[in-house]
This record gives sequence, C-alpha cells and structure tokens, in this order.
Amino acid sequence: MIFREVEDRDLIAKAKRGDVEAYNLLVSRWERRVFNYLLRLVANREDALDLSQDVFLKAYQNLPKLDAVEKFAGWLFRIAHNEAFSLLRKRRPEGELPFETGGSESGKLLPMELSLAVESALKRLSEDQREAVLLKVYQGFKFEEMAEILGCPVSTVKSRLYTALDVLKSALSPSLSLINERGDA
Repeated sequence: MIFREVEDRDLIAKAKRGDVEAYNLLVSRWERRVFNYLLRLVANREDALDLSQDVFLKAYQNLPKLDAVEKFAGWLFRIAHNEAFSLLRKRRPEGELPFETGGSESGKLLPMELSLAVESALKRLSEDQREAVLLKVYQGFKFEEMAEILGCPVSTVKSRLYTALDVLKSALSPSLSLINERGDA
C-alpha cells in the first residue's frame, strides 16, 4: 500500500503538470472503487457509470486545486459523494423497498440470498447512515477521512455509523440465525 501511495503521488504530480497518460493510469487504479461506492449509493448501474465519468472529469479539472496529495482518496470520494447526492436530490421522492428476508426451500440462506438480504438491509438505512457504512466497511476509510468526505464532524460520522450498524444488526438477525442453523447442521 505504501508503494502504491508513492506511485499515486508521482502520478498526481505528473497529472498536475498536464500528463494525461499519468492521469489515465490514476483513473484506472481508482475507477473500480469509485464505481462500487457510487453503485451502492445510487443503486443503478447506468447512473453509477455516468457519475463515475463525471467524478473523474471533475477531479481532472480540479486537480491543480488539490494541495495535499496524500488526501487524494478522500478528495476523490468527496467529489463522488457530491455527485451522487446531487443525483439523489433530483430523483426524490422515491419509495423505499420493503425489507424481505429470503430463504431457500430448506429454510437456510444461500450465499446469494445472504447478499440480497444485506443489500436489502442497507436500503433500510438513511442516506447518511448508508454512506457511513459504505465508506467505513466497504472502502476502509478512517473516521477522520470520512468526516472530510462527508463534510461533518468525526462525532457525527461515528454516530451515523454506530446507529446504522444497530439497524443492520436488527434487520439481519433473522438471516444470521439461519446462517447459524446452517452451520450447526
């Protein structure tokens, strides 16, 4: 990871000087993480693809304004956050899908059903809570980095995350019970 950070710093420096190939390499390193983050936020593949392109275009245009290259990841995800929530505000109001726990014929969850249960449980969270989970659990950001991305204090980030984890625990407890039964069988 440290080696990659050094390489990212070099690529950022070259891209700031106008090296398009260096920026393309930087995009290729980060596009999957940004896309997956956006996909989980907007829940639509085409929208996530469009937003990803917008994010990297805005990042390229604003790269000269990035002072601390070590904060590139947080800065990039802040752009993604802003783009996603701009789209979500335009789409409102939309109804939430009801949570359903699926099960196989034997009453035990299969891996795909568990994945669907997790996705459904994530939909039960508020947008702020879901994003906190996505940044911490799926992207591995530290609380301080999350606070920068979300534009709020660390205490707010922690509150959102812990509340979200409680909701997820409650929502997934039937599914987790099925997994435990399956493991015991």
